[in-house]
Amino acid sequence: MFAPRDPRATVPQAVKVNVTTGTGMDIEWKDGHHSHYSFQYLRDACPCALCDDDRQKAGREPGEPLQPAPGALPMFKPAVKPTHTEGVGKYAIRFVWNDGHEHGIYSWDFLREFCPCAECSAVRSAAKLPGSAPTRTTPH
Repeated sequence: MFAPRDPRATVPQAVKVNVTTGTGMDIEWKDGHHSHYSFQYLRDACPCALCDDDRQKAGREPGEPLQPAPGALPMFKPAVKPTHTEGVGKYAIRFVWNDGHEHGIYSWDFLREFCPCAECSAVRSAAKLPGSAPTRTTPH
């Protein structure tokens, strides 16, 4: 797992959830790093136990989209976006999604660990051992 050395790395300086534009969430971290999360990425990375279990069974990493079954016809689905967001203490943010899901609490530590930028993705990939199981987001 990616473990930032600078203690400011998991403390947000500014958080902007772009619900109206549907472009996702931007976080400026106190160590100067900037993260952009699309709403689809956040929904696919939901850290709740149910979503974590589903990802494990499918062999997906947090943020990795669900692949359609072979031969399945694409169906129209409205774009994923939150209908409500709220802070959880000083350590996290919670979303209520337009698909009705609302159980994931996205801690700042979790969001920084799974930052989708190229630099952070490369660090995670380099640290992952070949053939290892998908990353768990809940204790197991």
